[in-house]
Amino acid sequence: MAFSNDRNDNVVTYWGQDSAGHQQNLGFYCNDDAIDVLPLAFLYIFFGKGGQPVIDFANICSQGSNDFPGTDLADCSFMAADIRKCQAQGKIITLSLGGATAKAGFSSDSQAAGFATTIWNMFLGGNGAIRPFGNAVLDGVDLDIENGSPAHYNTFVNTLRSLANNAHKRFCFSILHLSIAVFMVFFSRYYITAAPQCPFPDAEVGNALNSASFDAVYVQFYNNFCETSAPSEFNFATWDNWAKTQSPNKDIKVYLGAPGSADSAGEGYVSSQTLINVALEAQKKYSSFGGIMLWDADSAYTNNKYHAAVKNAIINRSEGSSSPSPNPSAEKPAPTTHAPNPAPVSSKSSSPVQSPIPDPRLSGRVRRPTISLDQRHASPAPTAAGQLSPRKG
Repeated sequence: MAFSNDRNDNVVTYWGQDSAGHQQNLGFYCNDDAIDVLPLAFLYIFFGKGGQPVIDFANICSQGSNDFPGTDLADCSFMAADIRKCQAQGKIITLSLGGATAKAGFSSDSQAAGFATTIWNMFLGGNGAIRPFGNAVLDGVDLDIENGSPAHYNTFVNTLRSLANNAHKRFCFSILHLSIAVFMVFFSRYYITAAPQCPFPDAEVGNALNSASFDAVYVQFYNNFCETSAPSEFNFATWDNWAKTQSPNKDIKVYLGAPGSADSAGEGYVSSQTLINVALEAQKKYSSFGGIMLWDADSAYTNNKYHAAVKNAIINRSEGSSSPSPNPSAEKPAPTTHAPNPAPVSSKSSSPVQSPIPDPRLSGRVRRPTISLDQRHASPAPTAAGQLSPRKG
């Protein structure tokens, strides 16, 4: 089944940071019918060596893996085949910008607009000289902004929207996938999403969410007082109200973000059945509900296919009947077929290879300082932006 942003039973799993230490190539997860969207995490430095961005996909492709000359930008063009494979199977593949250890942000509107053009030419529908994924064309971008200045992101998004208007995606499929390729050329679009923290409004992307058009928000209902594991504080209703009354796009979808395993978040992990119960209630109650976001594919897959249990439950509710079980490519992950050079160190290693730039694997997207639920009543009041400052590690 091809992804549709109109549905309320999608499952988004971030890929790229090897959270459980068993991350496979992207194509492995695209064989899984329980996954609809795979944001690639992360492009975590906006302006690195040579003025170019830096991407990191842990054990698959990262800085030091055949970088483009004069930059720290890895050439991951071998991933093009996997990206096209995923798209041919009806999934969308986006690029997530940011992460917990990112060097992100803009000093002006002109810089933000210029960076949008860079992203367009490198990863989307442009024709830049540098294409980290070769001739593969991604389906959009995701903003997981967790530090730096919140200014000018609306300009970034609006510039991307302008570039995408009336643009046709360039797809390079084999004849085997021709019928699917034709469908996607005429009906596909570029998507822009964000991954705010659940405290409302989000301190980093709140302004952009109110002044630019997003297709979906993957709200992180974990590592915060409003997480899924705290029913009395769980604030999906707040985000649903924002979607209907404040978002420039009144058709925006709100996703329930959750950790894929107990080890992939500081706080907020719940059993698959608990998440299913919360998701089914939200699916029934809130028209903005778009599905589930999980951090991440690796942790969910190794956690007894946590994502598949959730997908089966919410798709059965939305369709009103049973559906085929997800079809992973294997019961256990197959060995990774591509080993970057030099060979990377697992994210669980106690002695990571030293790099001249920060390695996002050291802390991960969700591993920042948190306040326990018992402590929150003694914590400082929210800032003017609505974010509890102690949680911003």
